[in-house]
Amino acid sequence: MDTLKIAAIDLGTVSSRLMCAEIRDGAIINSSKRTVITDLGEGVDANGVFAPAAIERVVAACSEFVQEARAFGAEYVCTTLTSAARDVSNGEDLLERLRELGLVPQVISGETEARLTFYGVAHDFRGERIAVADSGGGSTELVEGSYGTSGLLELERACSLNVGCRRVTERFFSAQPPREDEVAAAAVWAREQFESVWEAGASRPDRLVAVGGTVTSLVAMVHELAVYDSHFVHLRELTSGQVDGCIERMSALTVDEIATLPGIQAKRAPVILAGAVIVRELMRAGGYSALTVSENSLLAGAASTVWEAVRDGRTAIGWTPELSSCLA
Repeated sequence: MDTLKIAAIDLGTVSSRLMCAEIRDGAIINSSKRTVITDLGEGVDANGVFAPAAIERVVAACSEFVQEARAFGAEYVCTTLTSAARDVSNGEDLLERLRELGLVPQVISGETEARLTFYGVAHDFRGERIAVADSGGGSTELVEGSYGTSGLLELERACSLNVGCRRVTERFFSAQPPREDEVAAAAVWAREQFESVWEAGASRPDRLVAVGGTVTSLVAMVHELAVYDSHFVHLRELTSGQVDGCIERMSALTVDEIATLPGIQAKRAPVILAGAVIVRELMRAGGYSALTVSENSLLAGAASTVWEAVRDGRTAIGWTPELSSCLA
C-alpha cells in the first residue's frame, strides 16, 4: 500500500476539527483542515454533563464533516473525543448520535491525546528534543521527547492536566471583562499546576512548541492578521512579552470588543483571555521566554497513526484507532 486517503475528526472542548489527508509511505503529502467552534464543553466543569444544545452543535458539524470526508474519498475515518468527553456522565448521548452518522467515536485518554499531538508536531523538529503543549478548552497536554532522523519516536513522558480555557473561564471569571483579582487568581492556579509538572522532569527541553486555537489566535492578534494565514502562523515564534501584551489588551474588553480584534474568531472570544493566561503561566512555570507555534496537531498525528494501523496493525505511539472503514 503506497497511498491512502483518510479523514481524522477531533471533537474538543471548544472546537470540532476535520482533516482530510492523503498519505504516501507514512508521510502526509496533501491535506486540508476545517475548524468549527462548537463549544462542546459549555457548562461541563460546573455540571458534569453535555448540554443538549452543545450536542446538537457537534452533531451538526460532524454531519458536514461526514459529507466532506465522503467527497474527498476517505477510505478510513478516525473520530476522537478529548477532555470534555472524559468529564461527563452523559457522554453516551453524543456517542450514539455520532454512530448514527456512520462514525466510530473513541473517547481517548489524556496521555493518548498528548502522544498523538506530539507525533503530529515532531515531524518538523526531527532530531531535536522538544516539549509539546496543547492547551485546549478543558485540558492541557504536555509531552517531552524527540523524533529521530531515523524515524524513531522517543517519548520521555506525557501528561494531561485539567487546565483549559473553557474550564478556567467558567471557574474564575464572574463576568467579562473579569475583575483584576479574578485574572490574578486564575494565573496563580494555572501556574501551580504547571510548576508541578515541570519540576518533575529531569531536564527541560530547550524548545517549547505549542499547538491549538489559543496560540494560533494570539499570533494572529499580535500580527494583526485580518485574514488568517496558516502558512504565516506555522512555526512562528510567540514571546512571553507578546502574550503579556495580549492579556493586558483583552483584560479591559468585553467579549464583543475582543471579537472585533484582528485575528480573533468571534466564537472564540469568550475564552481567549483565559487561554492567553494559561499560555503565559505555562511559559513562566517552565522558564521559557518564547515558544514556537505549530499548525500541526493531534489531527496530523491521528492521520499518520491511521496509516500505520491499516498498514500492519502497529503504531508508533502504542495506540490503535477504531475506524469507520468507509462512509458510503
